[in-house]
Amino acid sequence: MLRVHSVESLGTFDGPGIRLVIFLQGCNFKCLYCANPDTIECLGGIHYTAESIVQMARNQRPFFGARGGVTVSGGEPLMQARDLIPLFKMLKDEGFNTCIDTNGSILTADVKLLLEYTDLVLLDIKHIHPEKHQMLTGMANGRTLSFARYLQEQNKPVWIRYVLVPGYSNDVQDMHHLGEFLEKMDNVQKLEIQPYHKLGVHKYEALGWDYQLEDVPTNTAEQLNEARDIFAKYVREVVVN
Repeated sequence: MLRVHSVESLGTFDGPGIRLVIFLQGCNFKCLYCANPDTIECLGGIHYTAESIVQMARNQRPFFGARGGVTVSGGEPLMQARDLIPLFKMLKDEGFNTCIDTNGSILTADVKLLLEYTDLVLLDIKHIHPEKHQMLTGMANGRTLSFARYLQEQNKPVWIRYVLVPGYSNDVQDMHHLGEFLEKMDNVQKLEIQPYHKLGVHKYEALGWDYQLEDVPTNTAEQLNEARDIFAKYVREVVVN
């Protein structure tokens, strides 16, 4: 049984093609810019069986085309890796493309098995600098970078996602360091720059939490172009979402 926060039909920003996106409840990071802070707590959510999600995928199959499929996001979906294994087995048995959007901080035997049934990993690397990563997320980045190396060893297709937060993750030297880390990985197909936004601020108010980046402005076109040009030196395809 999976604890699901919400479901999005016909998603276009979470993997290739048109996708059914399942957002799971619970996250082990607490990113300062999180747009869905209501997914952080592990308790709550709606319980779904693997069969019920597969049935949703069957119903939406006509929209998927050759590239679409099912993406599991969060929260942090790998916190529920054991319960995702039967779901992904069923999806693969029926020919669906499978994708996981993760912060890469969990690499257990269950996660390794789950990855065998995963076509694509969307890996969110929040920051290459350990201390800045800790400041942004409340967690160190060592596990995420080790996860990236494991994906490389397994030759698992990866799209990197990077949120460009002015004053936090747009330092030129840091972006070059991340690019140098990724350059060695032939399995990295794309890097997606995610512009910083404040669309989830109202959720913090509803939860009674302080939003700590209130004074941080959204990205300028120049900042986005600079980041794209830097990463394009290292990764074969770079896009701004």
